Amino acid sequence: MTTTMQSSRTPPSPLFNIAHRGVRSLAPENTLAAIKKAWHIGAHGVEVDVSVTADGELILFHDDLLTRTTDVHAVFPERSKDPVTSFTLKELRRLDAGLWFVRSDPLGEIANGNVSSAERLAMDGLQIPLLADVLDYVKNKGWYINLELKKLPPPQTGFPVVERVLELLDKIDFPSEDLAISSFVFDYLRQVQRSRPDIEVNALIGIPGSGVQDWGDFEFTIYNANSAYTDEKQIKEALKRGCRVNLFTVNDPQQMIRFRKAGVDKLITDYPQILKELILQEILK
Repeated sequence: MTTTMQSSRTPPSPLFNIAHRGVRSLAPENTLAAIKKAWHIGAHGVEVDVSVTADGELILFHDDLLTRTTDVHAVFPERSKDPVTSFTLKELRRLDAGLWFVRSDPLGEIANGNVSSAERLAMDGLQIPLLADVLDYVKNKGWYINLELKKLPPPQTGFPVVERVLELLDKIDFPSEDLAISSFVFDYLRQVQRSRPDIEVNALIGIPGSGVQDWGDFEFTIYNANSAYTDEKQIKEALKRGCRVNLFTVNDPQQMIRFRKAGVDKLITDYPQILKELILQEILK
């Protein structure tokens, strides 16, 4: 399926600028603040990570543990090393998912003067968002979203994440043309293809230790490949086989130019603000 953009922000060229976990260089990743920042910057879409709570609520969260991006040590000191899937939504609502960004400045953009004092103050008390709230925001903007379905840690290893995500998409009538579902778990993607062939699936490859490092037999039409392990020869071969190629996480402007010339469709980046300028200057034309 070919993804088309309904938003007025459709780029004049086929290159799409996708904000990785929102604008995680300027706001706490996988929060509504980072997603809203991506919209205001002018990214063509956003990529986020889908996880689940102990009581079955779909949320945005990347890691198995809460330690890197919340204050779980302070709120639940005896459970700080427990997986996110072992906490209920009510418990997760008690955590601050924003203040860590101000304290750690993970990509150095606070130090560079690119995050205002007002923005920093607004990060205090940010919560882990529900997927439903994020989808509502994106739908109302007529925007694009890529949902990465995570391999869930215990105790939710067997949770029917594909079914629940598809049910939610149906419930809010989210337009399939503004959506992709990606995963390293290819069985998830096959399940989406069987249930909703109108939804684009993206096969994630290239993370050492993930069990999925290469292109295999080119089973899928679209691959989201790790740029650190991808070169022009691989991209050319995939294109020759009729596949489309997106790359993550491309943060260096020279690499953005390099991969654009190689024929990629989408660049997933922590710096959509930089990629936007390159597109506006027609450097990536």
